[in-house]
Amino acid sequence: MQTLLHNISQCTICSKHLPLGPRPVVTAHTDSKIIIIGQAPGTKVHNSGIPWDDQSGKKLRQWLNVSDEDFYNTKNFAIIPMGFCYPGKGKTGDLPPRPECAPEWHNLLLEKMPKVELILLIGAYAQKYYLKETAKKTLTETVGDYKSYLPKYFPIPHPSPTNRFWRSRNPWFEELIVPELQKTIKTIL
Repeated sequence: MQTLLHNISQCTICSKHLPLGPRPVVTAHTDSKIIIIGQAPGTKVHNSGIPWDDQSGKKLRQWLNVSDEDFYNTKNFAIIPMGFCYPGKGKTGDLPPRPECAPEWHNLLLEKMPKVELILLIGAYAQKYYLKETAKKTLTETVGDYKSYLPKYFPIPHPSPTNRFWRSRNPWFEELIVPELQKTIKTIL
């Protein structure tokens, strides 16, 4: 695993597309129990090199009901975004994750984590990539039907502050699904 993580840290496969240059942000351990697959690091995470080291991460840890210590323990959580580097700024937020990372690295990482019990799919990019034709037409439908993807996957929306409008239009997520998510996480950890 350490060799693979080192190789990922040296990756420059899409460097010509990255406005801040490559800085892959990924954590994993052969004993990881849960994998978090999100989108791509934002500028704060790019600068710190610490995954989910921002407001989105605070909200995610709240949803999971885990401490920072438990969250950053790689034996608990592997953090493998769809794009490992900051993709740049778009008109309404960050650009989509670069498409090169997941096909290049994800299977190699997953093969080295035999103890994984759950994969959290955060946001539409991860859900479409992993759920393929079983993903619903919208993220809302996919998240609402989360039980059909268990026990392997648990799809959730992105916890970004820019996603607060989705959360305000869909209060059922935090009222009904977050407690189920917390229960699932607690059982595994």
